[in-house]
Amino acid sequence: MLNPLTRILVVDGSEVARTIVNRILDEEMPEANITLCGSAAEALERLARDRFDLVTTALMLPDMDGLELSKRVRSHELHRHTPVVVVSGDANERLLREGFAAGVTDYFDKSLGYQAFVDFIRELTRRHQGLVGRVLYVEDSPTTAHHSRRVMEHHGLQVTHCNTAERAIELLAMGAAGGADEDAGYDVVVTDFYLKDRLTGGDLLHAIRTKFRYSQQEMPVLVLTDAQEADRQVEVFHAGANDFVQKPIVEEILIARIRSLLLIKQQFLALKKQNEEMRHLATTDGLTGVHNKRYLIEQGERFLCDRRNLPVSVMLIDIDHFKRLNDTHGHLEGDRVLAAMGGILRTAVREDTLVCRFGGEEFAVLLPRCGLEDACARAEHLRARVEQQRPAGHAITISVGVASSERIPGPDLGGLLAQADQALYHAKNHGRNLVSA
Repeated sequence: MLNPLTRILVVDGSEVARTIVNRILDEEMPEANITLCGSAAEALERLARDRFDLVTTALMLPDMDGLELSKRVRSHELHRHTPVVVVSGDANERLLREGFAAGVTDYFDKSLGYQAFVDFIRELTRRHQGLVGRVLYVEDSPTTAHHSRRVMEHHGLQVTHCNTAERAIELLAMGAAGGADEDAGYDVVVTDFYLKDRLTGGDLLHAIRTKFRYSQQEMPVLVLTDAQEADRQVEVFHAGANDFVQKPIVEEILIARIRSLLLIKQQFLALKKQNEEMRHLATTDGLTGVHNKRYLIEQGERFLCDRRNLPVSVMLIDIDHFKRLNDTHGHLEGDRVLAAMGGILRTAVREDTLVCRFGGEEFAVLLPRCGLEDACARAEHLRARVEQQRPAGHAITISVGVASSERIPGPDLGGLLAQADQALYHAKNHGRNLVSA
């Protein structure tokens, strides 16, 4: 959602300083596009032609003071929000006293060294990233909509505008249909609170929080309102808004509030991804890549009780003479065989099949909508495939025990696994490299 800054203008009268800064930024920030200028006049010429994401300038330039250059940058329509950093030997009184009025974003003490300078630039770019996000904008005033949309798009936002809450709800429903795909839908909603159609902005907020069940972190909402009274403003928050901006719209305030909400959304997505990764680690066998026994215990009963999966068949798979392989070739080679078996199982079954490492050299496979006869045929196909593919280069065979819920009245996971285990025991006692049911 937020892209790192890539276009940096470095202004310094010292050719040596420019060369060193260019080299270290090029090495440490390869994604950055660096432009070097030796004077303010050269810098202003480049600023008139190109757009930059960050400007750094020495305090003393050959033809102009660095604070004056900052003022010139701020007066330029294209760069009035571009961060400006003054690089100085120390934060003298004048820089501290006049820097804010001159539009200086921050300053860097160059006595700290060039490596510290790179770290400083990285942190600054993180705090002043360019806006990238998808905004659903709901406004029924054509004049206000035209102005606000132009402002948001000027700052890099993708804006979808509609003039009724009804249409906004339709668009949100289309986005929600994208499911877990975070590229579906919108990152933030910006809406007028007093819409003139049947549904108001308050109704839209209610739908976002109750119909779609979006939290304030998952779908931040910024309300635009001309209400001056405190109770009206409180009403906005009670309706579920994250924040509000009063009309008439001030560009700097609108963009600052949207930036804040996009950061909330970004943090939500990062936390969601982290939680998913942690759950994946907790329920996946690290060696074979299939689910672990914990996942089978947690989800297997639910899988079996889902009528849409019936009948459910179970395959219990055991690698024949696996202890002999470990004793002969070592446990590391045994692990390679197990990993290869996991790969075969992942590619040999359908996506809706539940595959787990049951323990040691045993695997369990739950097959939805699969009767006993079909399950035995699939098990036989898998047995032949393993024998043919020689996992990790070894002549490996498997024994498979099969059981089906259609043969057990009121089956439970434990009972189904127990019957499959009996069938596996039969296969192993009758020569191995067999399928038994």
